[in-house]
Amino acid sequence: MKYKDILVHVDSSEQSVARLEIAAKIAKQHEAHLTGLYVVPNLYIPPLQDMAQLPPEYIEQQTEAAEEEAKKAELSFYEVVKTAGVAHEWRKDEGVPVDVIRLHSRYCDLLILGQRNPNSTDYLGDIPDGVILSVGRPVLIIPYSTKVKNIGERVMVGWDSSAQSARAIHDAIPLMSEAKKVDIIAVNPSTGAGGSEGHGDTPCADISLHLARHGINAEAQSITVSDIGIADILLSRAADKGVDLFVMGAYGHSRWRELVLGGVTAHMLDHMTMPVLMAH
Repeated sequence: MKYKDILVHVDSSEQSVARLEIAAKIAKQHEAHLTGLYVVPNLYIPPLQDMAQLPPEYIEQQTEAAEEEAKKAELSFYEVVKTAGVAHEWRKDEGVPVDVIRLHSRYCDLLILGQRNPNSTDYLGDIPDGVILSVGRPVLIIPYSTKVKNIGERVMVGWDSSAQSARAIHDAIPLMSEAKKVDIIAVNPSTGAGGSEGHGDTPCADISLHLARHGINAEAQSITVSDIGIADILLSRAADKGVDLFVMGAYGHSRWRELVLGGVTAHMLDHMTMPVLMAH
């Protein structure tokens, strides 16, 4: 089981180059086709009262600047894929970044995005948050603050027996199949055959057996905590074990707006220091 079609979101930042290198490495390992997608956001047009104070060449300048950024990203893409020697394709599209990425992602096995950088001045919209819960594909998020050299050698799975967790594990099997170490962790599980979370008598036992049938030997553990948040304990355990890939389901609610991420999901996206694969 391998990924054969990988899509990576590309921009003109330094973080994008690191993301490209990881994407190319995965594509090489899986003999996959790698598509780089650059989104040119819709041009910002100020209100009419402000337009009068802008120079006549404002729109032309903004358009030229956007084209320069796109060209910079394109050159970085071709440099990385040429070095990696992978089958590739470059795409440039215009529109709302989240909507454009969703559309192109329908036709890939794996989508690779970057973690939101709070210090960045680039406007990328609601990425990765707004994509994860609606794209229908596994999303691999690469952290902006950590130089990622390897991915999938030491894997940790956050398991809660939900449909989202099951989907994430299934989608991550291609990355886990060559792992040197896989840990499955359940935090505060409900046990017993009638447990509300459906863990059964032994939390993680059934999912470990499922992975074993795929040739993945995983070490399982369940812990109970009350003085620390679930996301914090997951991140702490992952850091202690030197994890280079964390796998988990993504959770959301639609009560207040289209996508409101669950607390654990949002916390992981804000504080992750290793690549995280999420599925919904």
